[in-house]
Amino acid sequence: MTEFYFITGTDTEIGKTWCTVKLARQWVAAGQRVACCKPLASGAAADPARPELGLINDDVEQLHAAASVTLPREIISPYRFAPAIAPHIAAKQAGVQIDLARIEQALQQAAKDADIVLIEGFGGWLAPVAMTADDVLWQSDIARLVDASVILVVGMRLGCINHSLLSARQILADGLRLHGWIANHIDPDMACHAENLRTLQALLPAEMMTEIGHSS
Repeated sequence: MTEFYFITGTDTEIGKTWCTVKLARQWVAAGQRVACCKPLASGAAADPARPELGLINDDVEQLHAAASVTLPREIISPYRFAPAIAPHIAAKQAGVQIDLARIEQALQQAAKDADIVLIEGFGGWLAPVAMTADDVLWQSDIARLVDASVILVVGMRLGCINHSLLSARQILADGLRLHGWIANHIDPDMACHAENLRTLQALLPAEMMTEIGHSS
């Protein structure tokens, strides 16, 4: 049975893609068949030399390279947008309606030949997927499509305790399982990083899976 993990973070630009790649490589090295997906990706551009790939996003390319299950880009990332802005805003500007059924179909396709599917989110946990006058779609809605457990990437910098605990509390309030968390040292000059790490280990309601140094 395929296991699904949704990788979220305490903010944007805190290393979700890098941590997803590290997890993928770790499980591939352990003999697992791993697929990687990023259903929504902003900040993409066409490559005239490879027009068949459509809009190319660097995060998607990293995930494609790290996985052992090779997938078309439209399965890895059904929604890719040119501007590097929040996906729900990019979708509105492009006149695109985000369809959860399309995302679910892509995730199920990714799972066909995989033991593990890693799903990278965007921004922080409460960055919306889509907004209409009547409804809001959240990243929790994507995780629920495949009953994914959540892995929280903690960007180790000033403010990480508050951001981490709020994120974890909301993940659990949304009815999702918090599988574990990763300490990613994005700020090499962070004061009292050891003390902050011990605080997070004591207060977060899940085990720390790994700690990634700044130069890793």
